[in-house]
Amino acid sequence: MKINKGYIAVGMIIAFTLLFELVAHADMSDQASKISFSEPIQIPGQILPAGTYLFRLVGSNSDENLVQVFNANGTVLYATLETVPAERAEPTGFTTVTLAEHGAGNPVALVKWFYPGNLIGHEFVYSKQEEKPAQEMQRTIVANHEAKANFDSTGAGN
Repeated sequence: MKINKGYIAVGMIIAFTLLFELVAHADMSDQASKISFSEPIQIPGQILPAGTYLFRLVGSNSDENLVQVFNANGTVLYATLETVPAERAEPTGFTTVTLAEHGAGNPVALVKWFYPGNLIGHEFVYSKQEEKPAQEMQRTIVANHEAKANFDSTGAGN
């Protein structure tokens, strides 16, 4: 029995395509996003130092209202946070976050996170002890290709 090399090549291409599709869909299902912050950032329950963090949903088939925050390479879990669905008028092709100031000398707070292309995102739930920033103090920032979210003292996003 002789096997044609063309059949082997086609089989390998099909297998590679299927593997690539599974990997691409796995990333989309957990909405994994790396975001860099140039200043400390407040998330519910703690303040993270400036740096790069991996945000992703907890399991694709579980509660889509839980977001995990890891270090940049996903090896250290900093928090599992409750969120509520948040809507926006138009999707963007980039990760989008809403940050808010709440008092001089305090780090900005992460209020919302939207995965690229989605109209529905995640609004972080802060406890009653943690003051939720007023709407007028919030700024939405579309992260650039390197997913850097900056928030300067004037409240303007970069």
